[in-house]
Amino acid sequence: TKFKQTFLSWFHTSVSSSHTCGKSSLSRCPHKWDMFGAASNAIDGNRNSAFRDESCSHTEQQSNPWWRVDLLDSYVVTQVIITNRGDCCEERINGAEIRIGNSIQNNGIENPRGASKATNIPGHVEGRYVTIIISGSEKILTLCEVEVYGYRAPTGEKV
Repeated sequence: TKFKQTFLSWFHTSVSSSHTCGKSSLSRCPHKWDMFGAASNAIDGNRNSAFRDESCSHTEQQSNPWWRVDLLDSYVVTQVIITNRGDCCEERINGAEIRIGNSIQNNGIENPRGASKATNIPGHVEGRYVTIIISGSEKILTLCEVEVYGYRAPTGEKV
């Protein structure tokens, strides 16, 4: 049986990202770019890749920055599409990993790796949380749109 792939991430708005003061970006730390870089910007339905147009998420420079969306239920994720920043700094996304699973332990970065680039997800990768991380020190994670496609797990019920 073939299941219809459904766009998931716009329907759910529980998102968070790393931040150097230890709070999710939904309760922001004061920073001059905060009005532009909220975690929720990455699932606002807008693929605009210009950061100053207020449609991209953005972390501060830090070690192992991450962004996570809670799909609120477990899904088989078949594809994740990331719109990168296009007005500058495109190389910052290099090395990003997509993690998919049901754990938020260590901010979800211990979930199985889905892909090292935005792509079709091979095999049967299931989870409630989709986390994007760039490992290393002095990194910045900017995501202008994250689209998650898949179907409800484990029954394959169409959503």
